[in-house]
Amino acid sequence: MSRSKVLAVGGVVGLSGVFALPVLGAGNGLGVGTVALQSLPVPAGFPVDQFLAHWWVFPASILFSLVALASGVSGALFFSPFFMLLVGLSPSQAIGAGLMTEVFGMGNGLLNYVRQGVVDYATAKWLLIGAVPAVVVGALAAHVVPTALLTIAFGAGLLLLGAFLVYYDPPEECVPGECEGEFLKQKNTGRGTTTIETTDGETYTYDTCWRPPGLGLATAGGFITGLISAGLPEITTTQLIVRCRLPPRVAIATSVFVLAVAAIAGAAVHALAATPVWYVVAWSIPGVLIGGTIGTRVGKYVPSEIMEPALGVVFAIVGVIVLGSELLA
Repeated sequence: MSRSKVLAVGGVVGLSGVFALPVLGAGNGLGVGTVALQSLPVPAGFPVDQFLAHWWVFPASILFSLVALASGVSGALFFSPFFMLLVGLSPSQAIGAGLMTEVFGMGNGLLNYVRQGVVDYATAKWLLIGAVPAVVVGALAAHVVPTALLTIAFGAGLLLLGAFLVYYDPPEECVPGECEGEFLKQKNTGRGTTTIETTDGETYTYDTCWRPPGLGLATAGGFITGLISAGLPEITTTQLIVRCRLPPRVAIATSVFVLAVAAIAGAAVHALAATPVWYVVAWSIPGVLIGGTIGTRVGKYVPSEIMEPALGVVFAIVGVIVLGSELLA
């Protein structure tokens, strides 16, 4: 009997190209019954067997997204190594799937920041001039660079980002203008002021930043993000606070906005350069939507001064594992 008529895999039954997912329920003596959570049309050629076998990506995505948003860390730092080490995707597939998942995962946070009116669009525009072309180049490079070199770059990137999280204070704890040095202090002074008036009544006024260094850092961060799916938000947020004196709330919102636009460009390139791993992202995308909703609510209860260094250690360990798996194999 053809798959288009009947498909039965592990208790999942599909009729005429429509499948039903198994869920907990009553009716089989064990408390587990097969009921239709949602009926979805199955596109021609969609790997249903692989999709069903990767159901565990869904709860993992909820957890990763919850922790990422609650701690303010880029979600791609979780997903790319997870897709590579546990799901078994190639580095380029893992990076593309991580970026695609992150695009959807940051939706709630981005929408909230836009509604609150805390994005510095003038600064974001300059950062995007460097970040978008760079993330496109990085994404293209991820499909050209030999797999071994990309794996090494990915592992080294995780080590560096882990050290970054351990060394630098959480964005909320940073002091605007701290450690900018006398040269940058002079360059950042006398360029006028920027005023951000939020919808909740807050007003932030600060010196308009010297743009060229931010453009360069955003370009570097964009390339790294396109290549290994992480790096831009960490670099952007810190430099906006430490160098540009932006209030942490404005810096974080502006960084999320820049990452959202750049990540869309990077994910599009990965999708065009190779066939997206739909049987994985079909689980991860709804997972991050749920986890992100929860994470935005519990984030205020999470001590970021403890969470970020702890995550930095975890990412450094994962980076060592990735490097070891390639160099010692």
